[in-house]
Amino acid sequence: MSDAIAPCPLPHDRMPRHIAIIMDGNGRWAQRRGQPRVEGHRQGAQTVELITRHCAAWGLEQLTLYCLSSENWQRPAAEIELLMDLLRHFLVVQRETLQANNLRLSVIGRREGLPEDVLQRIDETVELTRGNTGMRLCLAINYGGRAELVDATRQLVADIKSGRLPEADIDEAAIAARLYTAGMPDPDLLIRTAGELRVSNYLLWQISYAEIYVTETCWPDFDIAHLTQAVQAYANRQRRFGGLTE
Repeated sequence: MSDAIAPCPLPHDRMPRHIAIIMDGNGRWAQRRGQPRVEGHRQGAQTVELITRHCAAWGLEQLTLYCLSSENWQRPAAEIELLMDLLRHFLVVQRETLQANNLRLSVIGRREGLPEDVLQRIDETVELTRGNTGMRLCLAINYGGRAELVDATRQLVADIKSGRLPEADIDEAAIAARLYTAGMPDPDLLIRTAGELRVSNYLLWQISYAEIYVTETCWPDFDIAHLTQAVQAYANRQRRFGGLTE
C-alpha cells in the first residue's frame, strides 16, 4: 500500500470533525470473486489502514468504525474466529502506525463475550496511545446502539439511587455522559458502504443529526476517491439541526 497521502479535498472549516463508518460488504466482495468471505475481511482490514491514515492527515478529530456488532455473533464460528484473529493482529501490528500518526485509540462496546487475549491487547494499545494528541480512532467492537442505551440507563438509575445524581437533573447531557462515547463529539457524517439503507443499530443516539452518505461500493473497494466524494457531498449540504436556513 502506498504511503502517499492525497491532498485534503476541502478547506479545514468545511470538513466534518467526526466521521463514522459502517464498513459493509466484505463478504459480498469476496463471494463475487469466488473467494471465501474471510478474504473480504482481510482486504477490508487494509482499507481500514488506508482510510485511517488519510482521515488523520486531513485533520479529522475522530473516526469511528463499526468493526463488530453485538448481532454479528450469530455468524458462522469460523468467520467470527477469523474476525478475532484480524483484531488481534490489528491491535499489535498497527501500534507503530498509530504512534507514527499520533493517533489515540478508543474502543466502545460491551467487553463481555470478547476473548481475554483480545481484551488484553485492546487495553495495552489504548494505554500505549493515551498520550497522543492527534485524531481519535474509535473502534466499535461487540457494539449495539440499543445495548449502549440500556447500559447508560442502568448507570443513570444507579447514580440516582446512590445520590450522585438528583432525579431532577436528568437531561440529555446526563444521558450522553453515561454513553460509551462520553466526551466524544457526535458524528457529523455517517458513511455506509455496500448500498444498504439502514443504520444497523449503530450510534443511535449520536447520529441524530448526522448527514448520511451511502455508496454501493463494498468496503474492500472503498478508497480515497470514494472518501473524497463522501466529504464533498457532506460539504454541499445545509445542516439545519431541526431549524431553518432562512
